[in-house]
Amino acid sequence: MTNFVQNGRVVTLTAPYTRTANQGALVGSIFGVAENDVTSGSEGEFAIEGVFDLTKAAGVDFAQGDKCYWDDSAKEVADTDSANSYLIGVAVKAAAVGDSTVRVRLNGTSVS
Repeated sequence: MTNFVQNGRVVTLTAPYTRTANQGALVGSIFGVAENDVTSGSEGEFAIEGVFDLTKAAGVDFAQGDKCYWDDSAKEVADTDSANSYLIGVAVKAAAVGDSTVRVRLNGTSVS
């Protein structure tokens, strides 16, 4: 195949804001997890498929299978859809109210 570029699990994106490795970011309608530190406006590698422990909103819990939304204002995973949140995947492990992260399987598709 002469037109194959890459498998697409990790893509090069321009960071809309500074991220350290393992932090999520919404780039247009693509959600990804930074593989390395990247500054706002710079290109970096972002995983758009896989399972990741991501910072979650305080005071919320997740059951296994719950939908996970990216709150782009707070830069964390939320449990509800809102004007500034985007469906990014599902929780694959329960997370209690006191936990700081939730384990998310990314959808690997565009968000809206």
